[in-house]
Amino acid sequence: MERCFSVSRDDSAPCSPPPPASSSPPSPHVLPSPRHPPPVPPTSPPPALTPPARRGRLSFSGAMVDVSKWPLFSLLSTEELATIRQACVFGTSANEAIYITHSNEVFAFGLNNSSCLGTGDSLSTIVPKKLDFLRGKNVISLSYGSGPHILLATDDGQMFAWGHNGYSQVGNGTTNQGLSPVLVTANLQNKKVREVACGSHHSMALTHDGEVFAWGYNNCGQIGSGSTANQPYPRKVTGCLQGKTSVGITCGQTSSMAVIENGEVYGWGYNGNGQLGIGNNGNQLTPCRLTGLQGLCIQQIVSGYGHCLALTDEGLLYAWGANTYGQLGTGNKSNHLSPVQIMADKERVVEVAACHSTHTSAAKTQNGQVYMWGQCRGQSIVIPHLTHFTNTDDVFACFATPSVMWRLMSVEPDDFLTVAEALRKEFDSPETADLKFSVDSKYIHVHKAVLKIRCEHFRSMFRSQWTEDQQEVIEIGQFSYPVYRSFLQFLYTDTVDLPPEDAIGLLDLATSYCENRLKRLCQQIIKRGITVDNAFTLLSAAIRYDAEDLEVFCFRFCVNHLTQVTQTGAFWQVDGAMLKEFISRASRCGAFKN
Repeated sequence: MERCFSVSRDDSAPCSPPPPASSSPPSPHVLPSPRHPPPVPPTSPPPALTPPARRGRLSFSGAMVDVSKWPLFSLLSTEELATIRQACVFGTSANEAIYITHSNEVFAFGLNNSSCLGTGDSLSTIVPKKLDFLRGKNVISLSYGSGPHILLATDDGQMFAWGHNGYSQVGNGTTNQGLSPVLVTANLQNKKVREVACGSHHSMALTHDGEVFAWGYNNCGQIGSGSTANQPYPRKVTGCLQGKTSVGITCGQTSSMAVIENGEVYGWGYNGNGQLGIGNNGNQLTPCRLTGLQGLCIQQIVSGYGHCLALTDEGLLYAWGANTYGQLGTGNKSNHLSPVQIMADKERVVEVAACHSTHTSAAKTQNGQVYMWGQCRGQSIVIPHLTHFTNTDDVFACFATPSVMWRLMSVEPDDFLTVAEALRKEFDSPETADLKFSVDSKYIHVHKAVLKIRCEHFRSMFRSQWTEDQQEVIEIGQFSYPVYRSFLQFLYTDTVDLPPEDAIGLLDLATSYCENRLKRLCQQIIKRGITVDNAFTLLSAAIRYDAEDLEVFCFRFCVNHLTQVTQTGAFWQVDGAMLKEFISRASRCGAFKN
């Protein structure tokens, strides 16, 4: 049985504030709770930089983001906006920003509290300054604290830090302000960092081999070291995580969470509002497993100021912790010490969003609907509210306080929107089409030129001596109408909108037509739509169409939910050879051990 060291909290045994640091961090908003950690020494809030908004639209993960929703970006010219590949807005007033260009140059601008811009000084700037030390680095993860301090990881496994360092959260062994980025190497020799996360004044890093390191402020045990002494260098988090491979990390203000490869979740640190989800409000000085999520496989977890959201591999959403602003989405403002399911009446959730500096929550569903709840521009929304947004980032730009970015955002210039919209409009349009496909006695109207440009199969068809080249109507018999129409629509729009079961047929078509990108999209749809009932059917399809990544994903899902999957009709309808192979592979993975 796993044992986790617990410290009972009462008014006589507080998380005592540290001695004054060389540069005091701003005071975070403390949740109304009889057992809250005392705030760190306050400073006056910085004045706001609020230049007039100017439009600049960027594309993010297929959805439109208007970057003028973050006022800082209206300081940039159109030419500067066009160079941006990644960006992050942060700070106590969302008045600092870092962005990375397509040529891997890093720029920073804004107020520069605690030298968080890394420019070598403490001066604010409305003109972006280049961080030469990071030139040529391909950034894969970035996080910020409340001081603020900054952690940044690159694709070669290096980790850099700078900014507020009153509690050694930069990880260089001192409490001196980090004026410029420094390479953090202590206790990380021969380790490659793949993800970073910051709490208010503590830091975490996840390595490629699944180890978690933590350092900095430790008044409530958020470092996981078994004590409350601050940690000046990265220290490996052990205890209940020893021997386990972590795949994700997140930080609340003074709490820490990790997800391991089998979907279990562990938490440690401050727990006065139940943000660790372990059924009580006692702080934990070492990692403790969330037994309330037992039997679930968590694939994404995010932390707000004092609450957490967890998304399972079946698209179910759970929440726990502080609920003063309705940030749990339960319909009331009562804290929850253990995970509770929310949005159960909505369709499958594919992404959740929260940030340790806000009390705002957001989620995106399978069909692209975006919901928000919690503290939204001063209002408390206690039930997930459907928005008009197409991505969770816009929720934080428009409704979070402060309006920070909840993650490092990847952006692409939207230079060809007009053409894309025109193509989308003309798909299946009888007025302009010069060719029809007949599928299941239904017509689909298309344009030969578009098909030739977009698909090698049709390019060969219309350039060679195929009989179809002379026909005005082409009969299709081997694929269903929804599948073939979705394929043709993909050629016009670059998007696919099909349920997972139909995506199997589209995967077959993509394989036949050698459309590799469409094949990858089908695999994503199937992954997001996998359930206990269809898992074995999808696994069979992945094997049949030689989709290796999808096969591995479906196999792991089947193993994680083995009891339920083996009780479905699909499991017993497969041929004997495949059934034997699955049982053999599952056995080698230890699926049948007690």
